[in-house]
Amino acid sequence: MAEKRQQVSRRQFLNYTLTGVGGFMAAGMLAPMVRFAIDPVLQASSSEEMHAVVDVSELTNEPQRFDWTIEQVDAWYTSNVTHSAWVYKDENDEIIALSPTCKHLGCAVNWNSNPDFPEEFYCPCHGGRYYKSGLNVPDTPPNAALDTFQMEVKEGTLYLGDTVPNPVQEGGAN
Repeated sequence: MAEKRQQVSRRQFLNYTLTGVGGFMAAGMLAPMVRFAIDPVLQASSSEEMHAVVDVSELTNEPQRFDWTIEQVDAWYTSNVTHSAWVYKDENDEIIALSPTCKHLGCAVNWNSNPDFPEEFYCPCHGGRYYKSGLNVPDTPPNAALDTFQMEVKEGTLYLGDTVPNPVQEGGAN
């Protein structure tokens, strides 16, 4: 029997060649894009870092604002970013660290800054008010309590981490 040779026509050869070259070019273009999209997931998270803020002996029952600076890396740009917290000891001598960011529109709240609302955190942007515990005052613009910080005390120094939702619920301590 005679062998049948499969001949590849010029048109088929060009079709296969161009498809192969186009596939390699597409893969070469997509690989960096996929890597760029997946890279943040693959990076080790530094979000659980704790930063020294204040010596515990300096804390009182009156909320005080403390600032600390961290080095932040965004791609190839490194900058120093200042964070703040309102920190005090409650009636049980437990340390409370509240975020100064209003839950309404993100403005900065201040303690005891409005004479009409003494002993409250007040947001000057839209009149938001919070009790000392961080719980929002009913019928004011914020719809949630101020966030708290993850914290730990080591060798007499308070370390703060990321913000977490405030555990104080409706009807909590004022």
